[in-house]
Amino acid sequence: MDLSAINPVLLIASLMVAATPLLLAAVGELVVERAGVLNLGVEGMMIVGAIGGFAVSVESGSPYLGLVAAMAAGAGLSLLFAFLTQFALANQVASGLALTLFGLGLSALMGQGYVGIKPPALGNIHIPVLSDLPVIGPILFGHDPVLYIGIALVAAVWAVLKYSRIGLVLRAVGENHEAAHALGYNVIRVRVLAIMFGGACAGLGGAYISLIRVPQWTEGMTAGIGWIALALVVFASWKPWRVLLGAYLFGGINVLQLNLQAAGIAIPVEYLAMSPYIITILVLVIMSADKSRAPASLGRIFHASQ
Repeated sequence: MDLSAINPVLLIASLMVAATPLLLAAVGELVVERAGVLNLGVEGMMIVGAIGGFAVSVESGSPYLGLVAAMAAGAGLSLLFAFLTQFALANQVASGLALTLFGLGLSALMGQGYVGIKPPALGNIHIPVLSDLPVIGPILFGHDPVLYIGIALVAAVWAVLKYSRIGLVLRAVGENHEAAHALGYNVIRVRVLAIMFGGACAGLGGAYISLIRVPQWTEGMTAGIGWIALALVVFASWKPWRVLLGAYLFGGINVLQLNLQAAGIAIPVEYLAMSPYIITILVLVIMSADKSRAPASLGRIFHASQ
C-alpha cells in the first residue's frame, strides 16, 4: 500500500469531473420533480444522450455538435415520457421504468458500430494567470467548458426557482396543481417543458461521460448514475445548492475508491467499488429524518378536465 501515490490536487480535480454528469442529471430531475412529476427514466435518457452525442461527435468531428445532439436526444426521449404521463395519464413510476429499459436497449442497438472508436477531444479551458496558479489553478481553472456549465446551471436553477415568476409558477404547479389550474396556469405545458429540460440535462450528462470523462462508447457505461441522481434529489431536499454538494460528495467517494485501489490498499476491490452506493444509501437513510418535504403534487396525475 502506497498512499503517497495519491496526489490530493489531482484527486480534487478528478472529483469535480466525476461529479459533473451526476450534477447535470440531478439538477434536471430536480426541476422535473419541483413541477410535480416523478421521472424514473433518468438512466435511460442519460445513456441515449451518451450514444447520441458520441455518434454525432464522431460523424461530424465536432464535440460541441455532439453535446447539442445529446441534449436533443435526451429531451426527445423525455417527450415519450411526457406523452405517456401527461396526455395518456399513465402511471409515472411505471412509465419512468419503461423509459429506462427502452433507453438501455436503444443505446445498445445504436452503439454497435461505435465500439472502440475515439471521439474528437473537447479541450480544457485555459485562463491566463489563473490556470497557472499552484494548487488552485489545476483544481478550479483547468477544466472543460461543460463542468463550468454544470455549476452555472445550478446557480441559474436556484435563482429562477427563488426569484422569478417562472419559478413561482413551476413551484405552484408542483405543490398544488389543482390550485394552479384554477388560477389559469397551463399545468400540462409547465410540466412538459420541465420534463424536456430534465431530459436535456440528463442527455448532456450522458454525453459528458462518453465524450469527456471516458472518451469512448461502452454499452451500459452510465452504470447507474441516473439512479444515483434520483437519490441525490431526495438527499438535497429538492434544493439546487444541496444537489451540488451531494454530487461532489458522491464524486469524491467514487474517485477516492479508485485511487485507493490504485494505491493497493488491503481491502477487496469489490468492497471499494460498492462503497459509493453504500454511502449513498446511508446518506438517504440519515436524510429521511429531515423535515423538508417533497412537492405535494409529486407523482400525482393531473386531469385537465378538473
